[in-house]
Amino acid sequence: MEHPELDRRERDVLALERRGFSGPGAKERAIREELGLAPVRYYQLLNALLDDARALAHDPVTVNRLRRVREARRSER
Repeated sequence: MEHPELDRRERDVLALERRGFSGPGAKERAIREELGLAPVRYYQLLNALLDDARALAHDPVTVNRLRRVREARRSER
């Protein structure tokens, strides 16, 4: 089954996650300035993307890394 492409915002969210950020607040600032999103909304979108087969097809390395991080956090609770 063919998956439709991710939209621009979804691709931008994954691209932001691929980058490394120095210092506290740098990522949140980039989320607001570059994507025009509140960090809470950004993380909601990101979490949904981690369960989206289209995101996995688009950027398997980033999605799989973030899935591992999410699972590790869940198992710590």
